[in-house]
Order: sequence, then C-alpha cells, then structure tokens
Amino acid sequence: MNAITVYNLSKTYKVQEVSSFFRRKTKEINAINNISFDIESGELVGFVGMNGAGKTTTLKCLSGLLTRDGGDISVLGHDPQKRGNEFLKKISLVMGNKSQLWLELPPMDSFLLNKEIYEIPDSRFKKTLNNLVDCLDIRDCLNIPTRKLSLGNRMKCELVLSLLHNPEILFLDEPTIGLDVISQEKLRSFLKDYNKEHKSTILFTSHNMAEVNDLCSRVILINNGNIIYNGSVDHLKSLYGKDKKIRFTLKEKYLKKDVHSIVNEFGKLQRFTGKSGVIVLKKDNTNKLLSVILRKLPIDNIDIEQPSLEDVVRNIFSNDESISLL
Repeated sequence: MNAITVYNLSKTYKVQEVSSFFRRKTKEINAINNISFDIESGELVGFVGMNGAGKTTTLKCLSGLLTRDGGDISVLGHDPQKRGNEFLKKISLVMGNKSQLWLELPPMDSFLLNKEIYEIPDSRFKKTLNNLVDCLDIRDCLNIPTRKLSLGNRMKCELVLSLLHNPEILFLDEPTIGLDVISQEKLRSFLKDYNKEHKSTILFTSHNMAEVNDLCSRVILINNGNIIYNGSVDHLKSLYGKDKKIRFTLKEKYLKKDVHSIVNEFGKLQRFTGKSGVIVLKKDNTNKLLSVILRKLPIDNIDIEQPSLEDVVRNIFSNDESISLL
C-alpha cells in the first residue's frame, strides 16, 4: 500500500531580477518539473540531488507548506495542500537548517507545548517522551535553554519534538547537517531502529551518501527538478558505477613495470609497492582481468571493491545536466 503518491507534481517560483536601477524583470524558475513517484508504507527512501535540485521544495509540497502549481499528491489519502488536522497529526517535517524548538526555552517546554497542540494524552506523552529521550540519550538536556545546547543535542531534541505525536510519515531534510561523525552515526542508528520498530514511512534527504547508503534500500535522484533515477541503491551502483578497484597482495616481490604490463590491457595500476597494489578497471573487464592476474601472478590475497554510492552519484551529476537513468 502506498503511503505517498505523487503524480506530475510541478512548482514554479517567480523571482525578480534587477536589470537596472529603475527596472525589474520577473523571471520564472521551474523548481519541480512534472515529477511522479510512489512510496510504500514503512519504506525508508533517500531523496538525493545537488543544491537547488528540488528536494526541499518537494518535501514542502508533500507536507503542505507550499502549494503546488500542477499535478496531484496523496499522503496517507490526504491532499497536503488542504492542511487538514487529521493529515497534520500523521506527519512531521524536520529540517536541519530550521529549528522548531523555542531557542530561549528548554526543550521540555517545547515538548509540553506540542503535547497540547497535538492533544496527546498524558500517559502516552510520558511513555513516548521517556522512550525517545532514553534512545537518544538527552535526558540531561531537557531543562537547559535550547540555544545553549550543542548542535548535535539540539538536533536530537528536534527529532523528539517531531516524533512525540507518533507520526506515520516523517520528512527529513538534511537532519544531520553540521553534526560531527559520532552524532551522525547515533542519529542514523536511531532512525534505522525507529523505522524498523514503528514501521513508519521516512523520506530522507542528505548530501552524505554514506548515510543514504546505510539507511536506505531505495533512492530517488532528482536533478534540475526532474527525477533521473528511482530504484534500489544496488541497482544504481551496477548501472552507473564507473570503476571497480581490485586490491591484491603477492606472495613474492615483483617489479612494478612487470605488473603494469600484465594488467595494462584491462585496467590501470593505480598503486604498487612491490608486493601489494590497487588496480582500477572498467566493470566490464573484471572477469578478464581476474583470469589474467590469477594465471600470471602469485596472488596471496585479492579483494574486489565496488564503487561507493558517493562515487556513483558524483559520476552522475558531473555529467551533462540532461542525463536520465530512467
């Protein structure tokens, strides 16, 4: 069953350009160009693109913060544009560069305010709050003014605030932006466990491909307002992964020029130290290269390294802007 259905969604912004001191021109920018996709209930999907690709605009349309110019959206059977109370009780939007907490007040005051806004019963509020606070290890932060919290702890509190009413759908826009590595890992682990335990639907944007790869089995790529890929992470890697690397260790020392002459036809010897090295090869040559080096070199250990999601996405967006993988 689909939790989110988007059909031919479009959004255009009108911006003013100053052509001279006295003249202004209005220019239209197509932020989203008739995009369509579905997300099933319980899925955790990565929404990936460069700055200005249309990610945040899409999330704002899905949550009802922006009105669309064309197309249809269904989120849990609701039209987000109507901003009905039943709809708002079922979703949450967390933006890494925006705070929903009252900065001068401690997080607990913001939590209590949301309790009243969402009409959360006392017993459920206490149980949910305690579970979230313990999972994210922020009990010591509850009564400290938000502006005095570290960025990592503030983002954890933002997540707690957004999850107090047990939303069925969570829109996350760069939730780990600016966080240190440890805080990023803790938030990723929390989101993965939360998704598994509560079967919540999560649409997640990030520029950190390691966390997209860790969290999401499916990814949607958007470029200049157009969806250019919608499918599994593994399929994307196999479809567009340019280079694989073969790391190997020899049983005895060899001259670099001899190893180079053996692998040169199928790959490039990126590094070699006498007994170990790295070969970069095109994916279609993997079997041929393996056959050659296993036959001609005294291999002690060998490992094939697949291109990372970050490498794949970098390759995609460094190509022509009109590229489509669909």
